[in-house]
Amino acid sequence: MRQSVKNKRGIPIPTRIVISALVLIFQLVILFVTLRTLSDKSVFLYTVSEILAIITVIYIVNRRGNPSYKMAWIVFILIVPVFGITVFVFFGGGRVMPHLKKKMRDCESHNMPYLKDDEQEQNLLKYDDYSHSRQAEYLSRESGYPLYKNTSVEYLSPGEVFLPRFLEELEAAQKYIFLEFFIVAEGKMFNSIYGILRKKAAQGLDVRLLFDDFGSIKRQRKDFIERLRKSGIKVAVFNQIKPSLNIFMNNRNHRKIAVIDGAVAVTGGLNLADEYINAEKRFGYWMDCAVILKGEAVSSFAVMFLNMWEFTTGHRLETANYLTDYSVETGGYVLPYCNDPLSNKNVAAGIYMQILNSAQRYVYIISPYLIIDNTMTEALKMAARAGIDVRVITPHIPDKWYVHPVTQYNYTELLEAGVRIYEYTPGFIHSKIFVSDDSVATVGTVNMDYRSFSLHFECGVWFALNETVGDIKNHFDEILMQSREITIEKWRKTPWGIRLKRAILHLFAPFM
Repeated sequence: MRQSVKNKRGIPIPTRIVISALVLIFQLVILFVTLRTLSDKSVFLYTVSEILAIITVIYIVNRRGNPSYKMAWIVFILIVPVFGITVFVFFGGGRVMPHLKKKMRDCESHNMPYLKDDEQEQNLLKYDDYSHSRQAEYLSRESGYPLYKNTSVEYLSPGEVFLPRFLEELEAAQKYIFLEFFIVAEGKMFNSIYGILRKKAAQGLDVRLLFDDFGSIKRQRKDFIERLRKSGIKVAVFNQIKPSLNIFMNNRNHRKIAVIDGAVAVTGGLNLADEYINAEKRFGYWMDCAVILKGEAVSSFAVMFLNMWEFTTGHRLETANYLTDYSVETGGYVLPYCNDPLSNKNVAAGIYMQILNSAQRYVYIISPYLIIDNTMTEALKMAARAGIDVRVITPHIPDKWYVHPVTQYNYTELLEAGVRIYEYTPGFIHSKIFVSDDSVATVGTVNMDYRSFSLHFECGVWFALNETVGDIKNHFDEILMQSREITIEKWRKTPWGIRLKRAILHLFAPFM
C-alpha cells in the first residue's frame, strides 16, 4: 500500500510531492557539491567559473527584463558562481521553453479568431471617456481580448456571500460547466460544488475541472481525481509536479475561472477551499472577492478556458460549441484579460500602471502582497506626489512569514511619497482590486508581486463606467474601517533588527 503523510486537516499528502521535493533537493545538493569540489581543486576550473560568472552577469544586465529580478540573480551568481549559473540556466528570468510558447500560440490560433472586436463599442468608449478608452485599447492589444458592452457585473465579497450565489448559477446550468482554479481542496466548499457537478454530469452536461498541481496537491486525497472521473467529470491537472530540474515547474496556473453555458463567468481571488469561505480558520478572518459576469464578455473567459484545456491535455474542443450570443443590456464596458509567462507582455502590471497614470482623484488598491519593482514603486509614488489619493490595503496577519516582511519593506518609500498604507487587522485579505475615480476598476487573480506579473498564468476583468465600480468602492471603504493605518512617524521607529530582516529578505523578493 502506498504510504503518505497527513496535513493538519488529516488529508493525506501524496508521497509524490514529498519524493519530488526530496529528489529535487538531492539533485541541487549533488550539483552544488560537485561543481564546488571541481572548481576548488583546479585553478583552471576556478578561473573558468569566474569568467563564466562575469559573462553571465553581463548577459543578465543587458537582457530585457525587470531590473530587480536581474539584480537578485546577479547577487546569487556572484556568491556561488558555477552553481548560480547552473540554476540560472534552469530557472533564470522566468524563461519558458520555445516549444511551450508555440504550443500555446497554436491553441490560441484555434480559439481566438472567434472573438471579434466591435469598433462601434470602442468609439463609444472614446466618446464617453478618452482616458478609459486608452486603457481598454492597451488591454485589448496586449492581451488579445476585445472590449464589450451588454455585460452585467456582480461584485461579491466575502467568500461566504459568494458561495450561495455561485451554487445558484451552477444549479441553473443546462449545457456545460467549466472550472479552472489554482487550488481545489476537499472540504465543505468543494463538497457543496461537487454535489452539483456530479448531478449535472449525470444529466449529460459537459462538466470539466482544471486545477494546478502545485496549488492543490496537498489538499486532496489520493483517490480524488478517480472519484471525480467516475462521476462523469472530466479532470485535467496543470503542470504536474515531477522530481526533475524542469524550467516550467516554476510557472503555475494561478487563474480562477468558471464558465457556465457561455452565458455566465466568474473570476476573482477565491479558490475552492474552506478558508476562502471562513469554514476553516488559517490566518484570522479571510477576506476575498469575486465577480459574476453575464452577457457578451463571458465568451472571452470561455476562450481562456479552452486555450488552457487544450494546452494542458492536448485535446482540442470545438470552440463554436461553447460560445453564445447571450447579452445583457446594461451600462458600462467590460474587458476580460489574461497574463502569462509565455510572452514578453506584462499585461497585468501594465493595466495597473495605466490606472495610476490616468487617475484624477484617487486610486484604491487591495493586494495580499506588495512585492513590487522600481517601476511600479515609482508609478505609485508619482501618482501620490501629483495629488492623487493613493491608498493600499495589505493583510495584518500574513499567510507566509517570509513574504510579509518584504511587503512591509516597501512601506517606507511609499509612505514618504504620500501613499497611504493600511493593514487589514481581522486577518488575511486575499482580494486583488484596483478602483479609481468612481469610474474604473479591475478584479482578478493578479497579486502585486513578481510571480503574478511574470511567472504565473493569471486573469482578470477590467470594467469602466459600470455601477459595480461603486459597489467595490463602498466595500473598500468598509474594509478601511477595519484596517490600521501605517504612519511614517511610527514606521520609522521600527527596531533595527526587524529592518535588517526585511532588507535581507528583500534581496530575494523576485523569487517569492
